Amino acid sequence: MARDLPKYVHADTDRHGRIRYYYKPPGGRKIALPGEPNSPEMIAAYQEACAGRIAPKPMRAKEEGRRLRAAMPDTLRWLCEAYYQSDAFMSLDERTRYVRKQVVEHCLNEPTEPGAKTLYADFPLDRMTPKAIKVLRDRKARLPEAANVRVKAFRQIFAWAMEAETTEKLTANHARDVAYKPRQGDGFHAWTLDEVERFEEHYPVGTTARLAMALLLYTGQRRSDIVVLGRQHVRDGWLIFTQFKGRNRKPARMEIPIIPELQRIIDASPTGDLTYLKTTFGKPFTGNGFGNRMRKWCNDAGLSDCSSHGLRKAAAARLAELGCSDREIMSITGHTTTKEIDRYTRSARQRKMAENVLRRINDAS
Repeated sequence: MARDLPKYVHADTDRHGRIRYYYKPPGGRKIALPGEPNSPEMIAAYQEACAGRIAPKPMRAKEEGRRLRAAMPDTLRWLCEAYYQSDAFMSLDERTRYVRKQVVEHCLNEPTEPGAKTLYADFPLDRMTPKAIKVLRDRKARLPEAANVRVKAFRQIFAWAMEAETTEKLTANHARDVAYKPRQGDGFHAWTLDEVERFEEHYPVGTTARLAMALLLYTGQRRSDIVVLGRQHVRDGWLIFTQFKGRNRKPARMEIPIIPELQRIIDASPTGDLTYLKTTFGKPFTGNGFGNRMRKWCNDAGLSDCSSHGLRKAAAARLAELGCSDREIMSITGHTTTKEIDRYTRSARQRKMAENVLRRINDAS
């Protein structure tokens, strides 16, 4: 698939949730690029970086020392480096590998205690306890999702080590005994009917923005799936494809009917050769590139609280309002458990039940 970013340009999400872009050639160091993808500002900086006229930020002595220092056997870094070479790690999606490694490396470079010179990288595996992982989790207590990502990463690493019998020093999956932090709220904002209508008024049928919203709303899929869907996936009026997430480990083959409204919008919209959605350069979107573009479309329409994932939630909520069961909704969204479905549809079902109660009261009066 064609890329939406120039060669050797990568997207990265910082600790504040902002997406940054970097030029990083093979064997080289990262150079920050300003602006949005394909903007004049970014293209100018990219050309300067390719020509070698922009030097990477010097590595701090502390970072250099951590990078060059060899991992001591049977320490946490030693185990993590072995995990990076394992089939369990390499079978993950490229983006998942990148994010997980970033999370783990941040943890390894943290001190075991405030002000301590010893790092988690040097933590002996035979002294590992659930408390040590709990400390890492609680350092992100204000960001429950970030805290849980840390726990999940080490659960996976320790599970692999125990299964592969990598070392006798690790006697248990200590991260499994550390609970996840409860989520705050219901996550991404689910679009309301009024917000959908405002977006439709701003972007008429025939625009890429309107096609994107229709694909998200009427299929209930993630943006990573939306950007690859095209006519080659259509069979007798059905979209047939394998979801991008988990495709290497637990592939989910989907068959979703193309409802008349979605087909009408597809037929009236400019589309790519292999994907319905295409950039202004005629290329398919990347997942991150599409997320950025959807963010801009929503902002320009005055819908700053809305996002592409919020349309996936809205699709599930709409099915719940129509009386669909969890299993029926899962057949569209591709979820494998009811946990997320319940979170997506809780408010919609509460309203539906309240309406049923009110109707019964009126019938009894």
